[in-house]
Amino acid sequence: MQSGFVFSSESVSEGHPDKLCDRISDAVVGHYLRLDPRARVVAECAISTGIVFVSVRARSRASSVDVVDVVRATIRGIGYRDPALDADRCAVMTSIAEVPPAWRSGERVSPPLDDDEIDELTAQDQATVFGYACRQTPELMPLPIALAHALVRRMDVLRHRGDLPELDADAKVQVSIEYAERRPRRVHAITLLASQQSDGDGLTRRLERHLRERVIEPVFAEREIRPDAHTRIAVNPDGPIVHGGPAHHAGLTGRKTAVDTYGEYARHSGAALSGKDPSRIDRSGAYAARHAAKNVVAAGLADQCEIALTYGIGLADPVSVQVETWGTATIPEDELAARVLRAIDLRVGAILQRLALRRLAQRDERGFYPALATYGHFGREDLRAPWEVLDAVDALRAS
Repeated sequence: MQSGFVFSSESVSEGHPDKLCDRISDAVVGHYLRLDPRARVVAECAISTGIVFVSVRARSRASSVDVVDVVRATIRGIGYRDPALDADRCAVMTSIAEVPPAWRSGERVSPPLDDDEIDELTAQDQATVFGYACRQTPELMPLPIALAHALVRRMDVLRHRGDLPELDADAKVQVSIEYAERRPRRVHAITLLASQQSDGDGLTRRLERHLRERVIEPVFAEREIRPDAHTRIAVNPDGPIVHGGPAHHAGLTGRKTAVDTYGEYARHSGAALSGKDPSRIDRSGAYAARHAAKNVVAAGLADQCEIALTYGIGLADPVSVQVETWGTATIPEDELAARVLRAIDLRVGAILQRLALRRLAQRDERGFYPALATYGHFGREDLRAPWEVLDAVDALRAS
């Protein structure tokens, strides 16, 4: 990567059709896990004008899950006012099938597993997952995606509070940061695409003014890097977007993997994170990789770190652990990889147990997994995500 460049990342609101599908899928997963922490479930969703389709494959001790009710409650909670997706009138189609017990149904949630039991829990799919951390923000995330999330979250908060009545649920934000010597230097550009309730020049101009004053300015008020006189700021540059959402573009679970991870600043697996229970290694492994990378950076062993974990079907341990620091490590990368393996147990069962991934649905009454589906899965200190905890710093330093 060049030392000087401009990098852009985007985030989308909770009402963006793709992200709405992620949220519905994770709401279904969370509902199953609240009723049965050992449930195995995969839920995928597709949305178009006036219709929602949900496919669920599950194995659970829960007697029944009202998927249709979960879908309508999720749409209603987001506050969709668009007639193209009315929570009470849209058609909801479901396909629900029971997964046969062809493989281990899952780990015991409590008491803790012993070492032999952890070894018996293996990856059910081949996967290479990536975790990344850097010193660009306090939460050790790349700055472009962190800012994009902050802006779109602010838009959602104001819309829910009624402070921006002209704003609809579907929105997208792109932030471009100029780097020098691989460090963020200035805000190059900010673009906000926001759907609105109705057309009209007066409403469009008012929405643009409010987004500048009530969204952009507050988000950057306490930031070290802020827009300057040369920053290009655009709001709906191609004209007003009236009633966005499914009326404009369909939605599908798993299409926003860059939004969910690192804004394409670092690598990520091609697999979706939402819509599957944590026994799936492409989800839990991504969390474990982020946890390891963040602790490496927090321990002062590198200024930026990417950890790649490769898992094979039927194996408990990763078959490969690769560390990339782009020359910022304080020790050789081979030794850093060895320290990660000594300090952090990356076996499938150990990840599930250490991060308590099956208990997260019961920990938060608001619904941990559907909340996780919006504004990214990483850097989520607001949700007290266990993979963001810096509990391996001392072990990494000592080893």
